[in-house]
Amino acid sequence: MTLDASQSPTALEAYRRLKGDIVRGHYAPAEKLAMSQLKSRYGIGVGPLREALTRLIGEQLVTGISQRGYRVAPMSIAELDAIYDARAELEGLLIRLAIERGDDEWEAAILARAHTLSKIDRVQDADEMLERWDTRHQALHDAMVAGCGCPPLLQARAALFDQAQRYRHLWLRQTVFSEQALADKRREHQALLETILSRDAPAASRLMREHLMTPVPIIRERLEERGWI
Repeated sequence: MTLDASQSPTALEAYRRLKGDIVRGHYAPAEKLAMSQLKSRYGIGVGPLREALTRLIGEQLVTGISQRGYRVAPMSIAELDAIYDARAELEGLLIRLAIERGDDEWEAAILARAHTLSKIDRVQDADEMLERWDTRHQALHDAMVAGCGCPPLLQARAALFDQAQRYRHLWLRQTVFSEQALADKRREHQALLETILSRDAPAASRLMREHLMTPVPIIRERLEERGWI
C-alpha cells in the first residue's frame, strides 16, 4: 500500500516498523498494544504512534478498543480462507486477461523475473534470505499479471495482498527455509511459466488459482501450532 505523504516522517517510520512487527508475528493476534510499551520499543512519541495505529486500523491489522487503546487484529481460519479464495480467483482472472492482452515485452519481463528468482543464493542471515526470496517472488507474480491492462483490478489485488500479509509470512518462513518446499515452488513456477508463454489462458488461470491456494494448509498448521486460532 502506498504511504500517505501527509503523514509526518516520524509517523511513517512508526507505521513501517509497527506494521513489520505485526506481520512478522512479534505481536500475537488480539494482543493489547500498550502505548507505554510501543514508546519504549520504537523510541517514538504518542502522537506519531497514534497516527500509525489509525492507519493500521484502516488496513485491518489493528483494532481500536473504545476508550481503552488498541489491540492487534485477530486471525481466523474463516478470514484466511476468504482472503485466499478471493486472491486465487482474482489472480486467475488477471492472468487470463494478461495472456489475452500482453505483448512481447510482457513475456520478456516475466522471463527476466523468473531468471532473477532462480539466481538467489543462500545467505547467512535468515531474515535477509526470506526478504530477498519474497521480493523476487512477488516481482515474478507482479510481472505475470502486469499485462492485464486493468489498473482497478491491480489495485484490488494489492489490497488483498495487504490483507494476506500476516498469513503469508507464516507460509514464507515454512517455505524459504525448506529445500523441498522451494523445489516444489520452482516446479510450480516453471509449469506456470510454460503455460503462460504458450498462451493457454484457461490452463494458466487454473494453475494460478491452484498455486495461490497451496499455502493455505501450511498456514492453518502454523496458526494451530502457535495457538492463534
